[in-house]
Amino acid sequence: MTDDVRILDGNHFVVSDGRGDIEASPTDPDGFFANDTRYLSTWVLTVDGHRLSPLSVDDLQYFETRFFLVVGTGTVYVDAKISVIRHRTISDGFQERVSVLNHADEPAKLTLKIAAGSDFADLFEVKDAQKKKGSYHTEVESDRLVLRYERGPFHRGTAISTSEPAQISEDGLTYVIEVQPHDEWTTELRATPLMHRKDGQPIVANGKHREPRDLHMDLQEWIARAPKLECDWEPMKVTYRRSIVDLAALRFAPAIAGRHSLPAAGLPWFMTMFGRDSIFTSLQALPFVPELAETTLRVLGRWQGTRVDDFRDEDPGRILHEMRYGELSAFEERPHTPYYGTADATPLYVVLLDEYERWSGDTNLVRDLEYEARAALNWIDEYADLMDNGYISYERRNKETGLENQCWKDSWDSIAYRDGRIPGFPRATAELQGYAYDAKVRGARLARLVWHDNAYAERLEREAADLKRRFNRDFWVADGDYYALALDQDGAQVDALASNIGHLLWSGIVEQEKAQAIAKHLLGPKLFSGWGVRTMAEGEHRYNPIGYHVGTVWPFDSSIVAWGLRRYGFKEEAARIADGILEAAEFFNGRLPEAFGGYERALTKYPVQYPTACSPQAWSSGAPLLLLRTMLGLEPLGEHLVVDPALPEGVGRVELLDIPGRWGRLDAFGRGRVAMAPMSMGRDPMEADHSGTVAP
Repeated sequence: MTDDVRILDGNHFVVSDGRGDIEASPTDPDGFFANDTRYLSTWVLTVDGHRLSPLSVDDLQYFETRFFLVVGTGTVYVDAKISVIRHRTISDGFQERVSVLNHADEPAKLTLKIAAGSDFADLFEVKDAQKKKGSYHTEVESDRLVLRYERGPFHRGTAISTSEPAQISEDGLTYVIEVQPHDEWTTELRATPLMHRKDGQPIVANGKHREPRDLHMDLQEWIARAPKLECDWEPMKVTYRRSIVDLAALRFAPAIAGRHSLPAAGLPWFMTMFGRDSIFTSLQALPFVPELAETTLRVLGRWQGTRVDDFRDEDPGRILHEMRYGELSAFEERPHTPYYGTADATPLYVVLLDEYERWSGDTNLVRDLEYEARAALNWIDEYADLMDNGYISYERRNKETGLENQCWKDSWDSIAYRDGRIPGFPRATAELQGYAYDAKVRGARLARLVWHDNAYAERLEREAADLKRRFNRDFWVADGDYYALALDQDGAQVDALASNIGHLLWSGIVEQEKAQAIAKHLLGPKLFSGWGVRTMAEGEHRYNPIGYHVGTVWPFDSSIVAWGLRRYGFKEEAARIADGILEAAEFFNGRLPEAFGGYERALTKYPVQYPTACSPQAWSSGAPLLLLRTMLGLEPLGEHLVVDPALPEGVGRVELLDIPGRWGRLDAFGRGRVAMAPMSMGRDPMEADHSGTVAP
C-alpha cells in the first residue's frame, strides 16, 4: 500500500489510501472535506466483493489524480485479466470516473460496488476525537443517494449521483455489469456537499465555483503570470515549480473576497483563512504572485476586530487568527467565527501593507486601508500591552477553547526557560516586539508618504526608537550573547535559545553591535542542523529534534531567518541556510513539508520526516520563493529593483525572469560562488544597499 494520496482546491480536499479508498476513523483526516466538514468518511470500491490491488498513482495536478488498480490477491504475482482506473478530480465537489477494462478474450460479468458513508465530522472533532451530537438519515432516490446530518439549524448533506444505472441502497451503489473482451465500462460519480440552513436556503462559504476544466486553464494562467526560473541546478527548478503550483492549490476564496483568493494555511488541518499564515505567505510570495497580498490585506481588514469579546479574544483593531465554518464553530463550542487569539498577525498586517506598496506602488490600497492600518497600530499600544511595560504580550481570555500560546510557536511547551520550566502568563515573546517595531517604522513611512500625516509619522518613529532601545536592554541575555525567547509575567527573561532571534534580524530591532553574535548563533551547531535552523537549540532542556516547536526545522522559519541575515549584510550565511533548505526539498520531491526533524545532517544524510506535518502547507510552499529572493538580493528601491546576488556553492547560474513590480517586469541574474566566505560583517539594516545592480 502506498502513502496517503491527497488532492485539493482551496478548502475542498480529499485524502485517501493508495487504492483511492476512504475508510476514515474518528481521529484521522481521511475523507472528502469541504468548509471544515467531512462529507465522505467511507468510499470503498470492490469488484465481486474483493478489494483491489494498487499498481500506481498518477499525480496529475493538485486537483486531479488517477489510480491504476487490478483485481487480484495482492500476492507477488498477479495474472490480472481485469484492471480498473479511478480518475478523481475535485473543485466544488468530488468527481470520480471509474473505468473497468477487460483484457481477456471472454466477456467478464462483474459486480462492482461503491460503499459510501459520511460521519459529517467537524475537523475539530477529528483532531480532538469528539463524538457527534446530531442525527443522521439517508435518502435513497432513483438516481442518487443523499446522506444527511442535522443538529438543530445545522444541516449538512452529501448527494451522490452516477451516470450509469445502479442499485442504490443506504450503504452505497452497486453495478452489475458485463464488459466485452478487450473493452471497457465506465461510470461517472459525483459527491456534492450540501450546506443549508433550516429554512432551506443554501450557505455559501467559498466564493469559488469552478469545474475541473476551468481549473486546468486557471493553473496554466497562474504559472504563466509567475516569473520564469532558469538555472543550472535542476532540483531548484522542480522545487520552484512545485511551490508555485502548491500556492495555486491552497488559494482560498471566502465569500467576502468574491473570486479573489488568499492562501489557506495547510492540508489537512488548516485549510482555511489564517491571519498569520496568510500574511507570512503573502510576504514570501510578493515578488512572484503579488495578488495574494492584496486579497489578504483586504479580507483581513474586513474581518478586523471591532469590539472587546472575551470568547473570541477579540479587540478593536486586532487581526483575526482563524476563521472556521464547521459545526462546533456554528454552535459556539469553538470561538472561530472568527477567532482573534494571535498576538502577531496585527503588527504583521502593517508590515505586509508597507511591503506590498514598496513592491507594487499601489498607494490606492494604502489609502483604502488607512483606517485598518491605524487601528492595527493602535492595538499594539492600547490592547496588547497586558503587563503595562511597553511590550506586546498575550494571555487568552477564553480559558476553555482559546489558544494558550498566541505566537507562531503555539504548542504548549514551545516557550520555556533553559531548564525546561514553563512560564506563566502573560508572556511577551521576543519576535512580537520585533514585529511591533517593524510595524511602527513601516507605518511611519506610509503615514508620511501616502496619508500625509507627518505628526503621526514622527510619533511612530519616536515610539519605534524607544521600543528598540528598551528591547535591547531587557531581552539581551548577557551571559549567552543572544536575545531571550520571552519575558515572563514578572518581566524576567525566559532564557532558552531559539530561532526567534532570526525573526529579530528580519524586523530590524537588533542593534548593529549585537548582530554578528546573533548570526553566529543561527549558523552555529546548536541551532543550524545543516538542513535548516532548529526551532530550539540543541542543549536546551526541552530540545527534541522531533518536537513540534522545540527542535524541528520549519522551512518557513528558516526562510525568515535567512531574510533577516540578508538584511544585516550576512549574505553568505543567508545563502548557506537557503542551500540547506533547498537541498532538503529535493528529498521531499520539491514539496517542503510544514516541518522536519532537527537531527544533525551528518547523522542522517537526509531530512527526517515529521509524522504529522501538513503538506502542502502555505508558508512552506512560500519558503523557496523567499529564499530565492534572498539569494538574488532582490529589494525594491523606489521605482527600481536592486539585484545583489550571493548564491550557495555549486548552484551555478540562476536567472529569474519577468519579476513583477512597480517597475513593470524585470530580470535578475546570479551565479553560485566557488566556496562559502567566512562570516561577513553586518551593516546598518536601515541603510539602503546600493552594492548590487539597480534595474531601471
